[in-house]
Amino acid sequence: MSEDMNGGMDNTLTDPLSSTNLMSLTIDGQEIQAEKGQTIVQAAQKNGIYIPTLCALHADKESGLKHDLAPGTCRICTVKANGRTTAACTTPISQGLVVENDTPELNDLRKTIVELLFVEGNHFCPSCEKSGSCDLQALAYRYQMLTPRFHYAFTPRKVNADMPKLLWDGNRCILCRRCVLAIRTEEGEPLFVFANRGDKSTITVDTELIQDISEELAQQAMDICPVGAIIRKGKGFDTPFGQRKYDHSPIGSDTACSSGENKAGGEKS
Repeated sequence: MSEDMNGGMDNTLTDPLSSTNLMSLTIDGQEIQAEKGQTIVQAAQKNGIYIPTLCALHADKESGLKHDLAPGTCRICTVKANGRTTAACTTPISQGLVVENDTPELNDLRKTIVELLFVEGNHFCPSCEKSGSCDLQALAYRYQMLTPRFHYAFTPRKVNADMPKLLWDGNRCILCRRCVLAIRTEEGEPLFVFANRGDKSTITVDTELIQDISEELAQQAMDICPVGAIIRKGKGFDTPFGQRKYDHSPIGSDTACSSGENKAGGEKS
């Protein structure tokens, strides 16, 4: 600690974290440290704390992304930061931030979002290639969704089967924007784009660029889709049911903290 010209104490030099660019915050009562500039979701993931995401995606070998995605569209990551409700994937951390994440109130809100996504689209899990690897389906299991409390919209949606390597099913799309942000040509041109507004919003495909999509990029498009809206052609059911990602462990278990909050069903032990 140093003394300034007016005799006061310069608190900026007393913080042992300032020189290392780290910040201290609390999530569900657990004090953690994270780098300045990170979002709450990034800080939680780095410290093994699970916050559900559908639109946000961490950059790693599995996702094939070089940068984290955080469109802030689905709001499944809603937390309370210093008592204020906010999206954890778009909210940067701050020194001393207190985050509520795994609470009955927030988990019920997340369950409501999952139910709304199911009734807004036309999902039929038993026939979907992503069943067992679908983030939305896995969250429905986590929050113990049975019959949604809302009426089904049964909105007519388009299916684009004209692409050489991919099939796009609008019935399953949740408009997360992952494909719009991540699937691009080497020159940075997007292969998927948003069209229309409000309840007419949808994803369209650049019919010219998609013709030359590589095998690797086509597989990445399917892998980063959190539902089964983007499916590879010619590789249907490549991994059998019972051997897929969430057949082995509940969603979030790879980042679950040791306190037991993140077992199947999301209930505390």
